[in-house]
Amino acid sequence: MNSLKGKLLLPVVILFSILSSTAQVKNDEVLMTISGKPVYVGDFMNIYQKNNVKGETIDKKSLDEYLDLFINFKLKVKQAEELGLDTVATFRTELNGYREQLAKPYFTDEATLNSLIKEAYEREKTDLRASHIFFRLKPDPTPEDTLAAYNKAMSVREKLTKGASFEALAMEFSEDPSAKDREATQQHPFLKGNRGDLGFFAAFDMVYPFENGAFGIQPGQVSMPVHTEYGFHLIKVTARRPALGKVTVAHIFMSIPKNATHDDSARIEKRIDSVYQKLTSGTPFEDLVKTYSEDKGSAAKGGVLPAFGVNRMVPEFVEAIYSLGKPGDYTKPIVTPYGWHIVKLIEKRTPKTLDEEKAELKQKVMKDSRGNQTRQVVLERIRKEYTVTENKEALKDFYKVVTDSIFFGKWKASQANELTKMIFKIGNMTFLQKEFTDFLVANQRKQDKQNIEPYVNKQYSEFMDESLLKWENSQLEQKYPEFKALMTEYRDGILLFDLTDQKVWSKAVKDTVGLQQFYQKNKSGYMWDTRLDATIYTLKDPKLVQKVKNFIQSGLSDADMLKELNTDSLKNLAIEAGKFSRKENKLIDSIAWTPGFSGDITSKNSTIFVNVHKVLKPEPKELHEARGLITADYQNFLEKEWILALRAKYPVEVKRDVLAKIK
Repeated sequence: MNSLKGKLLLPVVILFSILSSTAQVKNDEVLMTISGKPVYVGDFMNIYQKNNVKGETIDKKSLDEYLDLFINFKLKVKQAEELGLDTVATFRTELNGYREQLAKPYFTDEATLNSLIKEAYEREKTDLRASHIFFRLKPDPTPEDTLAAYNKAMSVREKLTKGASFEALAMEFSEDPSAKDREATQQHPFLKGNRGDLGFFAAFDMVYPFENGAFGIQPGQVSMPVHTEYGFHLIKVTARRPALGKVTVAHIFMSIPKNATHDDSARIEKRIDSVYQKLTSGTPFEDLVKTYSEDKGSAAKGGVLPAFGVNRMVPEFVEAIYSLGKPGDYTKPIVTPYGWHIVKLIEKRTPKTLDEEKAELKQKVMKDSRGNQTRQVVLERIRKEYTVTENKEALKDFYKVVTDSIFFGKWKASQANELTKMIFKIGNMTFLQKEFTDFLVANQRKQDKQNIEPYVNKQYSEFMDESLLKWENSQLEQKYPEFKALMTEYRDGILLFDLTDQKVWSKAVKDTVGLQQFYQKNKSGYMWDTRLDATIYTLKDPKLVQKVKNFIQSGLSDADMLKELNTDSLKNLAIEAGKFSRKENKLIDSIAWTPGFSGDITSKNSTIFVNVHKVLKPEPKELHEARGLITADYQNFLEKEWILALRAKYPVEVKRDVLAKIK
């Protein structure tokens, strides 16, 4: 049933694709009326022309056939509307779901999207290793806070340009806690800071502005302050490598205890070296994993780790993998903060062609913050297309009435009851302060306390963007005739499906009395051809053939014969009884259709014979024997009866002069 529904969502498309375009008739001319309601040439021609992929010329016969089907379709939709199916909640929900999908392309700038996809693909070819010095900003900072953080970043950058150590300045100034050493406590031992080192990463591993900053400089260079949603970053690229892609590796692992002494470390290093010597001498990697690896999770799988990208492992581990050229290659012992490893390459999956990667990259771009660029291009286009008038004074009123309670999710709309001014206009649509109040209430959440003014400004910006997009969404049918036509097709298709299901498909299945009556009137149309009533006997031992024939002649049942000749360990006899038509069974086709035993047939170490009971003359099939075909024919019958009733109920008048222009 669902597959039928999919086909009927564009019902006219499926049914009809004959006409080519015509210049003699206008889309707004009335082609016909159904119960007095006009149906225009454009409705009729739109899907016709869109689906005329073969370029057939219009001929009178095909046009009349199409017109007949088109009228039937419109009559069904007319009844669906009269029954109120277009007001049912499930219908509205389904149609809105389709509309949301169909509208998406109108809110995506394809040129920008394709540019972002290509950029991401090119960046996927490269892995970067970078360090940063981070200057934190609170959410929705004031301009003064932003400027202060920027100036602080610039002052540190000036020290770098004069030769100061990046690592030392990261330790001193970075507000990323991982940059600094952490002294030993009762909870953890001494932890060495990363001095700003973020390890390796690829496209999509960092927030987009950070990625842009890193890919915009060469190894050894330091960026200008890069502004992200978290604050400012000074970025230094320390390595640039051809992309590792997704890799699968196995490793032999030996841990270094947190409180290991120098002697302990030396002993562990000597032990991993001895394992490496065994490996180079020919001992299988998997055997050494089983004996020596302390990573119990991977040891049970031959040391194999789940596939990962460069940002999922510590840089020392990743750096070693770059040296592995082909599957089976392995590293010398390497040390990471976790211990010693010998790493073997299992598989390396690098990026494919742009065409092969495009669909996946498109999804990544749209989910990533960079996808917002396409949205901003659309918003800018909307702003240029419509006159947007803002009342900034009305916005300032909110600086006084919005309180810190909004950061606890408890701000009340009643606190802005007196605000009734226009806050902005889009075209001829006015948005009031009350609507922005409702937006603030709906979007408040528990979060860190912020300055009210920048918070309100940010919320206002989001409210305006959302309002612009909603306004544009409401104009799609008016602005884009092709969108309106497509929505009409989906709407009518859903209505047609729902009503046809009631009148035809489900009814034919549920109406057992009607189906039985239809069968009785038409059973001569469901005939068996001449058939053979016979039983096929297959025996492994040819010596048993005569014994089975004797059993048959004595009247022994098939079930008793099977018990007699088959045991738990030996299946000497197989029996297949039935009524066989021609071309249904090659064996049956090969014998004479006369009552009695056929000749013995040897096939695949078995001996077969057939006991022909009788030849059956053609006769009607029982309902259960052809239910699927009979049900389908009953559905066709119900639809024809339905169409006759619709044509009697809703008068149809075709404007023959207009039709002649199309012809």
